[in-house]
Amino acid sequence: MRAAETVTFGVPWDDVLDRAAHLRDGHGILDRATGAAARILPVWRGKPLVTGPADPDAPLSAGWLAAGHPVLAHAAEPPVFLGLAPGQAPRFSVDVSSWDPPEVPDTLGAFLDPSEQRHPDLTPDQRFAELRAAMTRLSGPEAGILATAKALLGWHATHRFCARCGTATAPAHAGWQRVCPACGAHHFPRTDPVVIMLVTRGDRLLLGRSPGWPPGMYSLLAGFVEPGETVEAAVRREVAEETGVRVGTVGYLVSQPWPYPASLMLGCRAKALSEDITIDPVELEAACWVTRAEMLAAVAGQHPDIRPPRRGAIAGFLIGHWLADTLD
Repeated sequence: MRAAETVTFGVPWDDVLDRAAHLRDGHGILDRATGAAARILPVWRGKPLVTGPADPDAPLSAGWLAAGHPVLAHAAEPPVFLGLAPGQAPRFSVDVSSWDPPEVPDTLGAFLDPSEQRHPDLTPDQRFAELRAAMTRLSGPEAGILATAKALLGWHATHRFCARCGTATAPAHAGWQRVCPACGAHHFPRTDPVVIMLVTRGDRLLLGRSPGWPPGMYSLLAGFVEPGETVEAAVRREVAEETGVRVGTVGYLVSQPWPYPASLMLGCRAKALSEDITIDPVELEAACWVTRAEMLAAVAGQHPDIRPPRRGAIAGFLIGHWLADTLD
């Protein structure tokens, strides 16, 4: 797909930040985290620090802090090395979740948390914000960098013990591994492959709605790839399980890193062989076929029952290209 690398979190960021993987082991890169050239991105309970106006349409940037900033004192583990900025300036990220703000909103951890947290040692335009809400206000490369930081730190937070023997593990390789001191096992950041399907039949598109989603929210069907399964088989199985619709031809289109918490969305197109829908009520609350005209109305905010697709999500990216006939 020609537009593949324009999807949110998928824009190449090599020119902005070189991952410099060769420095992760045995090169003392973490010692440079205290240097004058180092910049560190704090993440609080999954929310990266961003900088910019409160205007919801104004652009944002990553909230890099200099070494020694008071906010960084809340870190419980060493920083994770993200890469080198131009001029060989190192960039890191660190989890500062131990900071307790005066108020913790009920929306924290919800599907979309609109709250923002401002540490007293930050400037007025700096705050911790949910990446789902901020992703389309960041430049393409910065969105990818923040997604990487969020996913890595999320993995560290949930994989502190060895899966082999249960002993507490320690970060290694500049944050890109965890090592067990008891049995020597090496654990690596996980990425879970998820298929997301643009299923069509003629000029109609198959949409589904999961229980608990906001009113009017529909999206493309999606599901995790199971062990021993190809992408094509996962597409056919997931569509059949969730809606009873049988799928024939399957083709890959585009992928998107999705740090909620650590998925790689594999965007596919699929041709339906049947149209009768029988939903799995555990997976879906509703499913329906919509025409191209109906989907255009939804995107424009003019459909009575279906909200516009979320900005930044691969589902909206695929739907937009389907409507514009630019999937190839």
